[in-house]
Amino acid sequence: MSLFYFVAFLSIFFSLLVIFTKNPVHSVLYLIATFFTFTIHYILLNAQFLAVVNFIVYMGAIMVLFLFVLMLMNLNKDTEPMKSNLLKIVGVIAGGGLLVTLVAAMKTMYTDSPSVLQNPEIGLVKNLGKVLFSEFLLPFELSSLLLLSAMVGAVLLAKQEKRTHNG
Repeated sequence: MSLFYFVAFLSIFFSLLVIFTKNPVHSVLYLIATFFTFTIHYILLNAQFLAVVNFIVYMGAIMVLFLFVLMLMNLNKDTEPMKSNLLKIVGVIAGGGLLVTLVAAMKTMYTDSPSVLQNPEIGLVKNLGKVLFSEFLLPFELSSLLLLSAMVGAVLLAKQEKRTHNG
């Protein structure tokens, strides 16, 4: 149980570093560390499939993509526009809403006994596959079609933009 609290502390610590770090590249690296702590949480919760997917997809692919985008953007203080006061007010309201949500979650977190899984088979890949390809087959296939159409749309937009720059 102490491992869980240590990893939870690291998750919160790295998440705060993501928010408060000035350098965007360091922020992405802290986000990778945060996702790694999430992977450890998934392993502790006996969800091996989610741990592997989180490790491969989020840490391996998406975060590398974020790093490449940040490096290609070449951010510096001269090109960064000044933020309007309205945007700052919206940020304060959103942060306050997050703080209220965290306080409410902390109130309900302290119970008399820790939660124990009634069924240790929960979270295994075999059970996930059975449910995914029986009860949720239609949403699974529709989401794959949605992702395919988004990918085709992105390719078409990129080709169209290239055509307008050349001609």
